[in-house]
Amino acid sequence: MVTLDITELEGPLGQRVYVALRNRILDMTLKPGAVLRKGALCEQLGVSRSPVSEALGRLSSDGLVDIIPQSATRVSQFSMAGLREDSFLREAVEVAAVARVAEIRTAEQLKQLSRNLRLQTLLVEDEDFQGFFEADLTFHELILGFTGFPKVALAAGQMSLQLQRARMLILPERGRPSETVTEHMAILKAIKAQDVNAVRSAMTGHLRQLISRIEPLERLHPEFFRPN
Repeated sequence: MVTLDITELEGPLGQRVYVALRNRILDMTLKPGAVLRKGALCEQLGVSRSPVSEALGRLSSDGLVDIIPQSATRVSQFSMAGLREDSFLREAVEVAAVARVAEIRTAEQLKQLSRNLRLQTLLVEDEDFQGFFEADLTFHELILGFTGFPKVALAAGQMSLQLQRARMLILPERGRPSETVTEHMAILKAIKAQDVNAVRSAMTGHLRQLISRIEPLERLHPEFFRPN
């Protein structure tokens, strides 16, 4: 059984159960197709059925679990068509976001992005791939946040959940972290120069790398994908 711990999480009970399960689904500890039994979850977490039901309902809305009435609740399997659609939507949002940031960026925002890139470089040198993965996510979150539109970051985060989960299957990738840092540097350079065309091109090329590496997973891990 996967170990779940909500003792160090904050917020109402249902929120803590939701976050604990969500984190284990996103990091692929709970794999696609895994059965989630309410009784076992209640016993392990020491909570009643109500917060567990609330958490599973939210995860279902996120597309991370499938609730089958009178049957079982399972961690959702991947759909390659869905992943391609999520990639398309993510690109549309993030390319528009980085173009806006290139136009309105401040000195403080450039400083934050530069610090993040220096951290990425150190993490790659140390071969700390989990730390690099987190710094990579932060780089994109910073850009989305710098648009000044809170809903943009929220929408982009939601549509990237399945991509983030699938990406865990291809980590660590030999040489890819260094390539990612180089691509991020090109994005930052264009933001600094306020070159909207260059930053659109740099972000588009960067984002399209991911889906091209995810696509072979359907053949390599068919058990994690829904039948066509």
